[in-house]
Amino acid sequence: MLVPFALDEAGLARRSAQLAEAAVRPDVTYDFRPVVAGPTSFQSPHDWLLLDVAILEAGLSAEADGFDAVVIDTASDSGVDALRSMLDIPVVGPGRASLLFALTLGRSFGILAQWEPALARLGKSLDEWGLAAHCAGVEHFDTEPDFAGLIGDKRAEVLPKMEAACLRLVDAGADVICLGSTTMHEAHAYLVDRLPVPVINPGPLSYKLVELLLAAGLSQSRRAYPRPLVPKEAMIHAMLGAGATGS
Repeated sequence: MLVPFALDEAGLARRSAQLAEAAVRPDVTYDFRPVVAGPTSFQSPHDWLLLDVAILEAGLSAEADGFDAVVIDTASDSGVDALRSMLDIPVVGPGRASLLFALTLGRSFGILAQWEPALARLGKSLDEWGLAAHCAGVEHFDTEPDFAGLIGDKRAEVLPKMEAACLRLVDAGADVICLGSTTMHEAHAYLVDRLPVPVINPGPLSYKLVELLLAAGLSQSRRAYPRPLVPKEAMIHAMLGAGATGS
């Protein structure tokens, strides 16, 4: 599990709390690991590029370290394509997977974003993944994300705003709601109890998907994700190592 920010143990624990909802298999172990360095926010092409590189670096040694699969803990699917070109083990991103899975439950989906600056990234993802035609809309609840603390003690303020945004998506025609970030996972149970449509929590969905891939012996297509002719692992590690020290 590659966490997209350089979090401490408390931050990682809040991320790994998603495992409780997924009812993961007892014979599968999930190891949450933060990136060495990267952006402090995630709202512009500058941030997206840095996060792609940060997650690529964090996952490069996963196969050599003995892991059977890699899951990216961000619905942006940052670094997924690059890691798929380097690893033979499955690499799963929760973003595209959650939107595609939504289309097995309904004809259209709505995406819940956290605040207005997140809309650009979601629009980029919908265009790149070819799913814009299936999206009934994207709504936000006007709250700056806290990538380390998540919702935390802001539940009384934030959860009703999330519910209202989801209801706007339902009114716009969404058959299914997709949480647009794994940082919202703490709100999933609340929303499920109050909304008239299914709500997809991208992190737990990705855990079950990777279990399915492992059980079926499937991994990404090498034709779709060819290996680089000249891999640059040492350069990538050096870049992130320098970034971590502020160089």
